[in-house]
Amino acid sequence: MHKLAAALLALAALPCSGAAPQHPPEPEAPQLDLYEDALQSLAEGRKNDASETLMRVIEKEPMHAGAYLEVALIQCSLGHADEAERLFAIIETRFNPPQGILELIEEARQTGCDRWHAISASSLVLGRGIDQNVNQGASKPSYIIDRNGGQIELPLLPDFLPKHDQYTMLAAEYMREVTPNGTIGFVQFQGRRNDTLRQYDSASLYMGVESPYRFGRWTLRTTAMLGTTSLGGHFYQRQLQLQARIGPPLPLPNSLVFNLMGGITRTEYVTLSNFDSNTFELRGQFSYRKDDLYASASVGILDDRASAERPGGSRDGVAVNLLARRKLWGDLNGELGYTRQGWNSELPYAPGLIDQVRKQATHILRGTLVYPVRKNQSLQLEARAVRNKEDISLFQYNNRLLQLSWHVQGF
Repeated sequence: MHKLAAALLALAALPCSGAAPQHPPEPEAPQLDLYEDALQSLAEGRKNDASETLMRVIEKEPMHAGAYLEVALIQCSLGHADEAERLFAIIETRFNPPQGILELIEEARQTGCDRWHAISASSLVLGRGIDQNVNQGASKPSYIIDRNGGQIELPLLPDFLPKHDQYTMLAAEYMREVTPNGTIGFVQFQGRRNDTLRQYDSASLYMGVESPYRFGRWTLRTTAMLGTTSLGGHFYQRQLQLQARIGPPLPLPNSLVFNLMGGITRTEYVTLSNFDSNTFELRGQFSYRKDDLYASASVGILDDRASAERPGGSRDGVAVNLLARRKLWGDLNGELGYTRQGWNSELPYAPGLIDQVRKQATHILRGTLVYPVRKNQSLQLEARAVRNKEDISLFQYNNRLLQLSWHVQGF
């Protein structure tokens, strides 16, 4: 990518051969907007859209060298060999390109333009960690209920108190383009094996499709995902998720981006009755990216529609996410994140036994240090603190987790 960017800059600065002026006039603003739209389409993987827009750029400005090179490489990657060769010949004869661009064209020819080359990516994570509360055991060793005008203290069984253990985790992801216009398919796996508390071992497998779209200056990215989760070696949960991320053309300062995200999740529990639900989410997110700093902040509203007899009935909530990532010293990078998710149920949790209406607020604070070992490998040390506050003390819990993991890209 760096080689291509440098080649584009060099080619765009060249005058054409023959009678072209030595210092051609700057293109008009609408023309610049077209070219920027094409580059944005290319960055989002929408090669067909990018090619069509670049051809419009060329029609309006036949001496736009960068557009010629971009569209030629796109046509080559799409498998349109004849069209790519025609554009390569125009670049070579009309613009007198430097040696770096000639090498780039020759490399494209040798790679072959006879078919579409789908891009794929993969990652692997292997980690070892310590979990202070594997089972989300209650913070208090007893539960107090009101009976006949008095209070009765019920001690909790050991299984409901916090249990400490160490674990090994493995995560893998594979994604691949399935269309030339940026639609990708992906598969994600994550598994965790505890050293002692094997009944809390977990594994999840998700697969889905993600597609980008553009309507004028609006962007849209949709995702459909199907997954399953196991707990203790038994199937526990199934999920279907549909999500959309919309990018409106707001007049924001440079490096600041706003996205509006919405989704619906259908959750079914294989071994539990009356816990199935549909969850709706609408979230707004601001993100900032510049040099060695990335930051994002989002606020979302949640609506969880339960099956008829779920304890507490339906519930609504609010989710807040804050994230900051930047370079610290040398090659060391740091990341700090905070999440708060609150839920308010509409009915008493279990009338006659637990008459309270459940109100829950989960706070998660996370810090990560990332050290690159090689170009595609890194070590990551993550510390996480969880505090789950509830008005029903039986469900309150705290947790701390420390994990060291090895990340590999493109294994």
